[in-house]
Order: sequence, then structure tokens, then C-alpha cells
Amino acid sequence: MKMTTEEAFVKCLQRHGIEHAFGIIGSAMMPISDIFPDAGIKFWDCAHEGSAGMMADGFTRATGKMSMMIAQNGPGITNFVTAVKTAYWNHTPLLLVTPQAANKTIGQGGFQEVEQMKLFEDMVAYQEEVRDPSRVAEVLTRVISQAKRLSGPAQLNIPRDMWTQVIDIEIPEPIEFEASPGGLNSVAEAAKILSEAKNPVILNGAGVVLSQGGLAASQELAERLTAPVCVGYQHNDAFPGNHPLFAGPLGYNGSKAGMQLISEADVVLCLGTRLNPFSTLPGYGIDYWPTDAKIIQVDINPDRIGLTKKVTVGIVGDAAKVANGIIAQLSDDAGDAGREARKDKIAQTKSAWAQELTSMNEEQDDPGTNWNERARAAKPDWMSPRMAWRAIQSALPVEAIISSDIGNNCAIGNAYPSFEEGRKYLAPGLFGPCGYGLPAIVGAKIGQPDVPVVGFAGDGAFGIAVNELTAIGRGEWPAITQIVFRNYQWGAEKRNSTLWFDDNFVGTELDEQVSYAGIANACGLKGVVARTQEELTAALNQAIKDQMENGITTLIEAMINQELGDPFRRDAMKKPVSVAGISKDDMVPQTAA
Repeated sequence: MKMTTEEAFVKCLQRHGIEHAFGIIGSAMMPISDIFPDAGIKFWDCAHEGSAGMMADGFTRATGKMSMMIAQNGPGITNFVTAVKTAYWNHTPLLLVTPQAANKTIGQGGFQEVEQMKLFEDMVAYQEEVRDPSRVAEVLTRVISQAKRLSGPAQLNIPRDMWTQVIDIEIPEPIEFEASPGGLNSVAEAAKILSEAKNPVILNGAGVVLSQGGLAASQELAERLTAPVCVGYQHNDAFPGNHPLFAGPLGYNGSKAGMQLISEADVVLCLGTRLNPFSTLPGYGIDYWPTDAKIIQVDINPDRIGLTKKVTVGIVGDAAKVANGIIAQLSDDAGDAGREARKDKIAQTKSAWAQELTSMNEEQDDPGTNWNERARAAKPDWMSPRMAWRAIQSALPVEAIISSDIGNNCAIGNAYPSFEEGRKYLAPGLFGPCGYGLPAIVGAKIGQPDVPVVGFAGDGAFGIAVNELTAIGRGEWPAITQIVFRNYQWGAEKRNSTLWFDDNFVGTELDEQVSYAGIANACGLKGVVARTQEELTAALNQAIKDQMENGITTLIEAMINQELGDPFRRDAMKKPVSVAGISKDDMVPQTAA
């Protein structure tokens, strides 16, 4: 069948049901964007490609449906780098389309030329370049298939002179791979170990959320064993939060209940997780990883198994299918040993932590430092970060999707949100980019227009994405709610400064004359300032109503004091020692060329 290359490309997108593309328009992609409207593909033209990529990540994570990132070759594509690496560590299957400089000019260092395949080679799960116009549909079909199989972004690179060619081609059918249920022997061994366990604990990761039926399978397994279920850092939606066996998130500012329970485990089933080291770092001074426990790790990527923790059994497979396979092979008396005592211990541990969390108002200073004490004294009437999070929790709808940016005040909130189903908690993941909260929640709302959504960001991180306020107020964009924790500082770095650099606050202070609420109002959105818990709860209630009923996007500036939470990386920092000494008198003036 004769058609143009761009027609073949778009027909292939249609065959895979890809209806949404995120980016900024450019001449290198206009042959296909020109026919997007006729094809039923919506192009979301953002303010910056980096945010466009994070919108795509939010859309796909909230829906389970693939979306596309595309922009102008060269600088438009380089702006995708942070978002693509974020999606890679978030295990988000995305289609990255990178139009390239024309074949006849590649290598001449011409206008907007860069090595786009080399640029993304360690940031995507798969990449391929179109070598001939007649192969465009074949390559695109394979790239989409690999993104799904490997659960990550996959790149198609296409020189721009491949467009507008007339080719004779048939559109191939999608290539589908069945998820693996794991090896027979390894699943059987895992079932045997869990059947004999006296104190089993399950640790769920993103793979449980991404796997079809993953939450239900892990819940059935937990109930068979009466095993508490912890979740990895930033994966609070990987188990129903209202379930009596849910023990909460591990890692930074996580659940003390989860930490205590997993520390006493004799067997840990790590389900759908690569066990990133950051997710199991000590918290609240508790080094909780059970070094003597038997560890069963389940992940779709064999390269991640046993990489960070010593593993007794490794299983390469889909979280739901492996969990169901284990259930089928458990002994009849699996979980019976100490079941009632274990159930009581879980309930008591959770209750004690819930009471402690409710009473936590202040961030603690390390011995020898007093920044948090000074911060409270400087603004005695301002909310602390934890007061703000409690005010938010009292207004946040149970069905809401939330996004959380990286940063000190978002991380302080790690222990608070829980969810009754998956695909509800969007966080930047272990690549840790700032500027994720706003675009991710916009993408989620595009994918789930009938669900309330709320984004969270500290004021430093929000500044990286603030330009998206100029894009999302247009009529076709859905209404969202964004909360910015406003304390005029880069908090995580400032806590490092108090601990290791004698309060030498280099680059940590933000401009107090800037009003994000004012910027929102100037962009035709609604900006609100909340200074008390009561004001914050009321503002969020109204913002959700405006979002769902009136189509109004609201940005809430939550004014909080400058208290600082625990540092992210105690393991990576130490106090420097001066040896040679540094003096400004040693500066040698430059001579202009």
C-alpha cells in the first residue's frame, strides 16, 4: 500500500492506541504533527521540553497507557534528557521520538545538530534509528514493543529528511510479549522458604503497581501469611493503605512501624523491586535492614537481582504472576506459626507509630546545631512542615492522585499519604530531579480527567517548572491543584550546611519578593496564600471543588517556617577539614582576551 512516511508513522501510532504527544513544536516534526488532529492525536505544547517529558511520565504512570515525547531536533531533544532518565528509573514505558538532522548534513556540525543516539544510550531501555524510509513502521513497532517489554522509555531516532517520502508499506501488527511467571524452580523454592517462615515480611516496589493484578496478588499472599507489607521509598501506592497489614514506606522519613517490623523478619519477599540502596537507608537513626533474614527478590530485570542486597532466591518475572505462583505452592500450614502473635504485633506497632506521627510537630536538630530551634523562634506563628502536611491530609480526597517533587518538605511528607489503589502516587524517583511535581500532575490529570489531582513541590524545585503556568491555563488544558511549600530556601542543601558547613549558606536562599501565587494570577490562574492550618485545609477544599466543578486551576502557597528535616544522605556527607587553607587574597585577576 502506498503512503508517505509520515502517514505510515502516524498509522502505526494509531495501531498502538497512542493518542497523546508532549513537547514543543519544531520544523523537524511538523510533517507528522500536521496530521495529528486528523489522526485523533492530541499534541500538548508545553513551555519546556523537560516538563513535557515529565507530563508524559505522569500521564503514563496514572493510566498505564503509553504516550509520546517529541520535539525539535538538537536543543529541543536535549531538553528531554532529565525527563527521560527520570522515566527510566521510574520504569515508565514511554515512546521518545527524536527527529534528527538530515542525513546529508549529519557530521557537518550544522544547525541544531547533536548526537542524539549517543545522548540517550544509557537513559533508555531500548533505542533504534530509522535507516530507510520504508522501514519506519517496522522500527516504530519494535521500539514501542520494547518499551512495554522492558517497562521503560524507548527511543526512535529519525533523520528529518526521511519524512515526505512515498513508500510501499504494510503497517505491522503490534508485537506483544507475555509477562514471565518466573522460573519453576525459583518460585517453588520461594514458596518453600515462605511456608517455613516464622516472621515473614513483604516489601513491595513499583513492579507491583505496574503489574496487572499486582496489588491484589500481593494482598492475597500477605493475608495467607499474615505478613506485614512495607513499600519502597516513594511507592506508597504499592499496597492498600487501609489494609491492616500495611506497614508503610521504608527509607527517608518513612514509617517507623515498617522499619521495626522488617528489622525482625526472618524472610523478606521483595516483590517487584530492584532494591535501590536509597530505599533501605537507615531512618530515624534505625538501621533496620535484617542482615540475617533470607531474601527473595522478584524483578523483571535480571540485572537488578542481587545487585544491592545478598539474595537467597532470585526470581526474574512479573510481580503478580510470581506472587500467584508462590501462593499456589505454599504449604497448607504456611503462616500458621505465630500467626496471632504476629497479627497483634503488627497492630500494636502500627498504632504506636500512628500516635507518634500525629504528635510530631517539629523537626529535630542534631547535637551541636540549633537551626530548627532558631527557625521556630523567628516565625512562631507560621506552620511547620508537619503541621502543613496534617492540614493537607484532612482535606485530600481518598481517591486523589498526587505528585510529589524532590526536596526537603515533600520528603518530610513521605510517611503521611496512603492510597487504596495503585497508580495514585507520582514521585520523581531515584534520579531525583527537581521540577517534577507540577508537570507530572498535569499529565496525570490529562489521563484521568474525572479524578481529583494535587501536586506538591518545595519552592526551590517549583521554580524550575514555574514556566508551565504560562502553558496550562489555555482552554484545552484540564484544571489541576498545585501546593507549593513556601519557605524561601533550598531546604535539603541548607540542612547539609547546618550539619557540615557551619551555617555557611551558599546558594540556599531564595528571593522573598517573588510570589508564586501572584505569578499564577498573572497567568490567568487562581493563586492563593495560606498561612495557617485552617487556611490551608480550607484552600485545598475549595481548590478541589474548583478543579472538579468549575474548571479552575489553583496554586496554593503554603507559608511555612524554615525548619529542616533530616538530611537525605548522611551516608554520603562528612565535615570537611581545612589543610592548605583558602583566602580571597590568592585570587589572580584574569586578563581579557
